[in-house]
Amino acid sequence: MKKFISLILFGLIVSVTTYAAPVLVKMETNRGDIILELDQDKAPLSVDNFVKYAEDGYYEGTIFHRVISSFMIQGGGFDQDLIRKTTREAIQNEAENGLKNNRGTIAMARLPQPHSATAQFFINVQDNPALDFTGKANGRTWGYAVFGKVVQGMDVVDEIRFTQTGANPPFPRDVPIKTMLIKSVTVIDELPEVPVKPEPAVTQ
Repeated sequence: MKKFISLILFGLIVSVTTYAAPVLVKMETNRGDIILELDQDKAPLSVDNFVKYAEDGYYEGTIFHRVISSFMIQGGGFDQDLIRKTTREAIQNEAENGLKNNRGTIAMARLPQPHSATAQFFINVQDNPALDFTGKANGRTWGYAVFGKVVQGMDVVDEIRFTQTGANPPFPRDVPIKTMLIKSVTVIDELPEVPVKPEPAVTQ
């Protein structure tokens, strides 16, 4: 009987402490690779949505179309001709999940309506607390749902961040002059090895 009770208690402990595993994603760009760790536990809807678009090949050939060096880089919705791609239905905003819009995090882009995110995303290039959830009063207080973070490739993010931008219809500003292309987005099993840079030669 004691053994049976112990097994039940063990089962309860396991069920309470079981979390959804993070999802690793490689975003290949024409400036290098960005590796993302997506928080499936705290943002299951956003992660599932992003992964489905990735698996459908939706992001192939899209661009970072909005780049603000003191704010974020945004992509995933337009092709190289700045033609908007068709999306699935919008998803529920998960911004109240406790994740903050800190530097290096990825979040869902949306319209002013709080539950209007589809395929577009942005990567924060600095801490942006004004984008965090503060309440359900309106679109501003709802904030923007963080669903992961960059774990490799922030140097690539920063290269995109500091690229020259300007007007390009239909956008009046913030469009990279040189194309910042997303070649593919794929789910991967493990972190890639980071090449070790050789030490500089010592001269006498």
